Amino acid sequence: MNTEQEKADITINNFLSKVKHYYHAHEVGQIGDAYELAYKAHQGQFRASGRPYITHPVIVADILIDMGLDVATICAALLHDTVEDTYITDGDIRSKFGDEIADLVAGVTKLDKIQFHNKEEEQAENMRKMFFAMAKDVRVMLIKLADRLHNMRSLMYLSPEKQQVIAKETLDIFAPIAGRLGISSIKSELEDLCLKYLDNAAYQEISEGIALKKNIRQEIVDAFIEEVKEELREAKIEDFDIYGRTKHFYSIYKKMLRQNKTLAQVYDLTAVRVIVDTIKDCYAVLGAIHARWKPMPGRFKDYIAVPKPNMYQSLHTTVIIETDNHTYPIEVQIRTHEMHKIAEYGIAAHWKYKEGVKGATSMDENLSWVKEVLSYDDDLKDSTEFLDLIRRDISNTNEVYVFTPNGDVKSLPAESTGLDFAYLIHSQVGNKCVGIKINNKIVPLDTVLTTGDTVEVMTNPNAKGPSRDWLKIVKTASAKTKIRQFFKRELKDEYIRMGRSMIEREIKHRGINPAELMTPEAIQAACDRYMLANVDEMYAAVGYGSLSLNQVVVKLISSNKVIYERIRTQQSARKKQQTGNKENSVIIKGVDDLLVRFSRCCSPVPGDEIVGFISRGRGVIVHRADCPTLKNMESERIVKAEWVNTGDKTTFPVTIEIIAEDKGGVFADITKVIANEGLSFVAINARKDRQGNAIATITVEISNHDQTNQLMNRLQTIPAVINVYRTHG
Repeated sequence: MNTEQEKADITINNFLSKVKHYYHAHEVGQIGDAYELAYKAHQGQFRASGRPYITHPVIVADILIDMGLDVATICAALLHDTVEDTYITDGDIRSKFGDEIADLVAGVTKLDKIQFHNKEEEQAENMRKMFFAMAKDVRVMLIKLADRLHNMRSLMYLSPEKQQVIAKETLDIFAPIAGRLGISSIKSELEDLCLKYLDNAAYQEISEGIALKKNIRQEIVDAFIEEVKEELREAKIEDFDIYGRTKHFYSIYKKMLRQNKTLAQVYDLTAVRVIVDTIKDCYAVLGAIHARWKPMPGRFKDYIAVPKPNMYQSLHTTVIIETDNHTYPIEVQIRTHEMHKIAEYGIAAHWKYKEGVKGATSMDENLSWVKEVLSYDDDLKDSTEFLDLIRRDISNTNEVYVFTPNGDVKSLPAESTGLDFAYLIHSQVGNKCVGIKINNKIVPLDTVLTTGDTVEVMTNPNAKGPSRDWLKIVKTASAKTKIRQFFKRELKDEYIRMGRSMIEREIKHRGINPAELMTPEAIQAACDRYMLANVDEMYAAVGYGSLSLNQVVVKLISSNKVIYERIRTQQSARKKQQTGNKENSVIIKGVDDLLVRFSRCCSPVPGDEIVGFISRGRGVIVHRADCPTLKNMESERIVKAEWVNTGDKTTFPVTIEIIAEDKGGVFADITKVIANEGLSFVAINARKDRQGNAIATITVEISNHDQTNQLMNRLQTIPAVINVYRTHG
């Protein structure tokens, strides 16, 4: 037996023992069944570390047991990679374990069966699916977080390039999500592991620096703790736990960056935590500590009276202690046992401590931000924008706390304006807003809020609604989305009409009868794929430009089996015919009986000046004469080439790049021009450049050079378009 197998056996045996300790007999049987299926499915598969793959789902399940999750979650964790990586199907899991466990596994499974244009689009679609599943059942995200935690723990076995990509995604998305869900134990470990791979020099400096002065710092903290115990006993507070803990590396790292300090200049590396029975005791402890030690100004936070959005509650204060003629700041956190459970396990405490944690209402409030993220879907222009919105929204942990006129506390991200507050209250309050009062004074709508402000929104039921300038005033993604949704609703009928026309025209262009293709089943499949309520929502999304025309039509075709098989047969026959035509459309001077291929880097079409490159074993590859890649090729292998009459039936793929102002509907205008030209899409990709312009890269089937120029000229007439050009290698 090899060493890795021995380690795997120890991991599995420890897990199975823990299952017997934590769960009832019938639950142990169900978890055992899930383990057996996962074990068989993953047999012969190995991790990058060399260990049997089954150790990964076992460790993920083990992490979730420590978090106190229920049996369904543990079973789903054991099975979470089976559908994605083995012969096991969703139907297999559904028939053996039921819908609850199957739905959890489906929520975690990536969209690996779909072809994406780029990595960014794939990541965005997987994130969208994950948030959608989390909105229905938060346990999906808890499994995903445990999965990511184990992957980060074993990241050393991957290449440096993959380490960087995975660590960056984890720091941008998964660690902030753990924070939003209040699971500080996972958030802290993920952040520290990310730091290890993204800035190893800083990680080592902090690690070694903390170890170097550990004994000195421990003596100071231990002495402080003993003095606190004496103060609390004198204050008649008997039942308490108190201990010191080193702050996690990433929080120290952020402080060093934020304050431009070295590790030697950061003194509060350790926090002292006091845990008591009641809220009354929390404030009594605070009073006793402030009576004995001087608090640092501006460092007191009362998260008991005003909890964080992730349910976190605690009192935070930093006091100054003197020792050996030196002063040291020490942060003290004071909370009840129940608050401590929620601080460590966040939303998972709902399962771990059911008797002591408020249930569905708290969970719904805690997950309201997930529904806001999903609302961004209505306004997406491309994958990059969706990912940017997610990163910005979930990672913004700096908050301001303001009051309504009734005294209710509302939290918003730092830098939020009065108008953001109006939209936080309700979208209609924002839409009908005509003024803002802060502390009883009328102020401009763009006034930035500060903690402690009392904010009142003045509304008028006859107000016309927001102006587009408001998009520059609001700072929160939620407010921006609600404003854009207002304009979309105002023009929804027009977008529906435009989208229907575009889809029907594209379907006819592909030689298909719209009535035959647009069956209820195909429409439902397309709506489900893009999480749309009905066919009108699909039309509106295409008309607005937030959903690709090509994506929708391809989904409709793939969901109609009769049409799909017919198209495949036609395309196969056409491809054979066109391949022959293309090979015969070019004469290579001085070369006979060689396969002719067309370069993808510059996509030559009839009318372009061309040359041939005699490759090794791949025939003659035809390039445009101005293709930059020719500069790096052996000149003796380049031969003259010229076109012969190809006719209009033979088509060639041409890639065109379009730079445009990032305005709503510009992509709809582009697809409309292409459809009007009677051309077929091969691919379309969209992104933003550093100047904020929209960049669309499209590939279409073209017959000749003149047709290419005509299309480019038509695209240039779109008002928002800045420049149009063919790609060159």
